[in-house]
Amino acid sequence: MFTKPAPAVKPGDLAVVVGAGVSGVAAAKLLHKLGARVRLLDRSLDRIPADFAEWAESAGVEIVCGEHSPSQFRDAKLVVPSPGVAAAVISKFLPDGTPPEIMAETELAWRQLSGEPVLGVTGTSGKTTTTSLCAAMLKEQGLTVFTGGNIGTPLSEYILSGEKADVVVLELSSFQLQTCSTLHPRVGILLNISENHLDFHKDMDEYISAKMRLFANQTETDLAVLQDGMDELAGKYGIKARKIHYTESDRFPDMQLMGPHNRCNAEAAWLACREFGVTEEAAARAVAAFQPLEHRLEKVAEINGVLYVNDSKCTTVEALRVALSSFDRPVVLLAGGKFKGGDLPGLCPLLKEHARCVALFGASRERFEPAWRDTLPVTWDRTLEQALRRVAGKDGQPALAHEGDVVLLAPACSSYDQYPNYLRRGEDFKRVVHEVLA
Repeated sequence: MFTKPAPAVKPGDLAVVVGAGVSGVAAAKLLHKLGARVRLLDRSLDRIPADFAEWAESAGVEIVCGEHSPSQFRDAKLVVPSPGVAAAVISKFLPDGTPPEIMAETELAWRQLSGEPVLGVTGTSGKTTTTSLCAAMLKEQGLTVFTGGNIGTPLSEYILSGEKADVVVLELSSFQLQTCSTLHPRVGILLNISENHLDFHKDMDEYISAKMRLFANQTETDLAVLQDGMDELAGKYGIKARKIHYTESDRFPDMQLMGPHNRCNAEAAWLACREFGVTEEAAARAVAAFQPLEHRLEKVAEINGVLYVNDSKCTTVEALRVALSSFDRPVVLLAGGKFKGGDLPGLCPLLKEHARCVALFGASRERFEPAWRDTLPVTWDRTLEQALRRVAGKDGQPALAHEGDVVLLAPACSSYDQYPNYLRRGEDFKRVVHEVLA
């Protein structure tokens, strides 16, 4: 039975939003609607969207730019950080005594739902694809769906829209879950957990604990969909929900997605959506029609017998392991960027099995080269375009890629050394392939 959580703020309370990204802007608008006094902080005036600045001025929402200070948080009852802003970073600015609650935008919006059931998806890799598959299956069954969270649209925007969905499907990152306290999904999916975001979380225990918050408020009437082999983890965190485990399945033979990991993703999505009345026939139709998502093992072009694949969303070592295992033809791997942690030497057997060579680019050369250079040839270039030109033999050197190979952009790193996000990195890869190599 749905019990509406306590409101996050009372009318007149001061709420401080940190960061003017899409979730910060949505949170500020929702807090204003709830009657709070809203102050939005961002280090840079350039990051404040012009339309939001205009709205804020008319609504009486305060915008403060520059370095954070304790005075900005004085008298606040609530602080809503944008994803990627650590609660520990904010805490040092908060007053002693009774500090304000630090709450994720997702938690803020969840408290405004009117009983719509939530299907939450988390894990180190595969979240976006699985979230999208869930939405497709539910829609194929004829249900109305809101899809959001870490996938792009903040839950606050759904609340502000006034719409009412049959099911709310949320992709949830560790950043969001860490400061959720009452979030209660009817169905939660945990795909996998491996080393990730150790540049944000203090250690793996903190990262895992954040992920497991997805199940913290579930009861025996709810459902937890877990990867096979997670019994010990479920026991450690005291999951009360009914548990069902999934493995790789050939249930959906007409699937267009590549790789065994996507067969796992589809199976997890089906087991979750079955809880909402989705038939296997409807799920199969949804999977058959589902197109690979951009920047996720996306086939870009085949040039002179070489297939170019964009997996820019591959930002972890575990995601690279999955990507390499998706091909039965030799791989020329493009990797590099801001390293987030993981066991690079542990990938050597898989690299030896699947890859012809590695073309590094950008940052973290000092981590990749020592780990891999004794296993296969490794080159390095300053930029992605330079690395691609080397791979294709555009600068007078012999091409690294041969007919029948796959040139795979799977960086195993975040993009922040040279790009604002993985989307821009993937777009640059496609630009070079189409405009320089074709």
